[in-house]
Amino acid sequence: MTSAARLIDADSSKGARCIAVLGAGPRGAGLLERIVANYDADTTGQLVVHLIDPHPPGAGRIWRDAQSGLLKLNSLAADVTMFTDETSTIEGPVREGPSLVEWAQLATNGELPGYDLDEEDPLVAAEVRTLGPASFPTRRLQSRYLGWFFEQAADAAPQGLTVLVHTAQVTGVTTLENGSQRVELDTGDGLTVDVVVYALGHSGTLVHEGTRAAELSDFAARHDLAYVPPSFTADADFSAVEAGEPVIVRGLGLAAVDLLVLLTEGRGGTFVQGAEEGRLTYLPSGREPRILVGSRRGVPYHSKVTSVLQGEPFETRYFTADIAREVVAQHDILDFRTHFWPLLAKEMLHGYYRELFTGHPERVRVSWVEFRADLDRYGAQSPELHEAVVAALVDPSDELDIETFDHPLRGAAATDVGSVSVALHDYIREDLRRRNSQGNSESQGLFLALLFSFMTFVEFQDAPNWSPASLAGDVRVWWKGFFSYVASGPPGHRLDELLALSEAGVVHFLGGDLRVWEDEEAGLFRAKGTTLERQFSARALIDAWLPDSDVAHTDNEALRQLIESGEGRERIAATPEGSLATGVIEVRRADSRIVQSDGTVHLRRFAVGPYTSNPFVGAFSRPRTNAVSFRENDAVALSTLRLIGEISRENEEREQHEHAAEHHYRRPVRRALGGLARQS
Repeated sequence: MTSAARLIDADSSKGARCIAVLGAGPRGAGLLERIVANYDADTTGQLVVHLIDPHPPGAGRIWRDAQSGLLKLNSLAADVTMFTDETSTIEGPVREGPSLVEWAQLATNGELPGYDLDEEDPLVAAEVRTLGPASFPTRRLQSRYLGWFFEQAADAAPQGLTVLVHTAQVTGVTTLENGSQRVELDTGDGLTVDVVVYALGHSGTLVHEGTRAAELSDFAARHDLAYVPPSFTADADFSAVEAGEPVIVRGLGLAAVDLLVLLTEGRGGTFVQGAEEGRLTYLPSGREPRILVGSRRGVPYHSKVTSVLQGEPFETRYFTADIAREVVAQHDILDFRTHFWPLLAKEMLHGYYRELFTGHPERVRVSWVEFRADLDRYGAQSPELHEAVVAALVDPSDELDIETFDHPLRGAAATDVGSVSVALHDYIREDLRRRNSQGNSESQGLFLALLFSFMTFVEFQDAPNWSPASLAGDVRVWWKGFFSYVASGPPGHRLDELLALSEAGVVHFLGGDLRVWEDEEAGLFRAKGTTLERQFSARALIDAWLPDSDVAHTDNEALRQLIESGEGRERIAATPEGSLATGVIEVRRADSRIVQSDGTVHLRRFAVGPYTSNPFVGAFSRPRTNAVSFRENDAVALSTLRLIGEISRENEEREQHEHAAEHHYRRPVRRALGGLARQS
């Protein structure tokens, strides 16, 4: 692989055609692997692939090495892979490779090509050697895996295909008169290429007028307060949050977990094993703030499930692609709560109870076949099903009540923070028991049902007959949040740490339905929820969640320029009840070509990732799940290579035509000159 400090112009690259991939993180690296796998010199000709990213190739910004070693990946090591496998329904060749945990095992045994563990950072090397399938690796270790994957993909490039990496930020792309694409960089350099693929990954959102974040930012500036808007935690600046002072934190999801790590252990505090087995104790450094945390639900996301199925293999029953397709066809206007949620809720119950009845028969009074008949007969949240469940279970606490599951603090009331903390401690410990004990593998059944339902539903989010209100509120906010709450929570040890922080008096829980407002007279932020009677005040406020996708106000200059130029546009969901801005770039579903402002597709540009209108399911792919990202990467790679071939043939035909025309023009001129010579 060649690293280029200065860009090569297509006109000076020895006649090779060029593709520019904007972004060299996991998605850009995965796209490169598919380009290399599908490349055929006979049909494509000489090709240069330029990957442009200010951060290390493979890892990119989110997974870069240069961040706190305390931050971790939110997936089990066994559930992360960058390689296609036998389940991948792709047109191109399958090229298998190690998952993250298999990569670590090969590295430990000295069997990993192109990687020497003895040359690794000692902390990372130690982590690699102890990594197991159920481990949650640090982002720094994940960075090594992604970097190795990128090197392997680039080194596999055959004769005729050159890979160049450029450490720079793309500021914009313009189309030249001949159709070529001019890529401009923040270094002042430029690159003329034939095809551009945007693979920029997650981007932040600029604070802009008319938003709640802008109001809070303005209030903080006027009163010399600290406000941190929704952001990527590793990139946020928390220096204004002072030691010992209260800080109000809204959110108890993954961003909040990372925030707590940085504000506590990241400021010198330590966790030690407590006197009671399995319990942690936190020893403060004195540099921590006093963290007042609450959210809509008032409880942290459920911990990651580590158990495995004991009973029958999982299979969907109530929500499949065929069933979803029928729902879309049967209704003029789709409403999520009315048309989809009953099916999704029943599928969740099916996954949960199937594993409970077939994996733990000692905990039930009837057979799975008998209970499934009741599940078929009754609605997911009906009194009749509740009665059937109570009659079938030995322990009533094994019932999955989805409404209570979603709102565990609803109706709860307390007069002091201590009472809330006691309730939260009990809740968290019970969650850890049910999500991390092999004796409670029904949680794995629930997780799988929700995961496959989510993956299926994603395919139907762009149906043309959605109600805008339901699409905006139910689908984009509630359903996405519910999935994250149940299926994308933190590793169990993070909740152990949260308990220790609370017991040490560093973290205080404010409960659910937390509301924040500005007190102009006092010059402070105020907060109150429905769980606690009293309100709280602080000079610092942190909104601990990731920014929503908003390409119209993205902090990525290349994406903003794409919209402003009209060579791309935000997808507007046109429904029978009106239109809704979705915050993402519109691309053609089949091949991820960018749709321009006039509705036509751009002939030379493609886009992949979470900021596009195509389905996006998670940051990384689980092995043997026919991952969506692998399918899209393969389709885009093939489309770009075929386009390159077409451009080459068109140029050859044009050159031949021009040469023939020039030859036809010059022949009579030469004859005339010859006659003049003879006359003289």
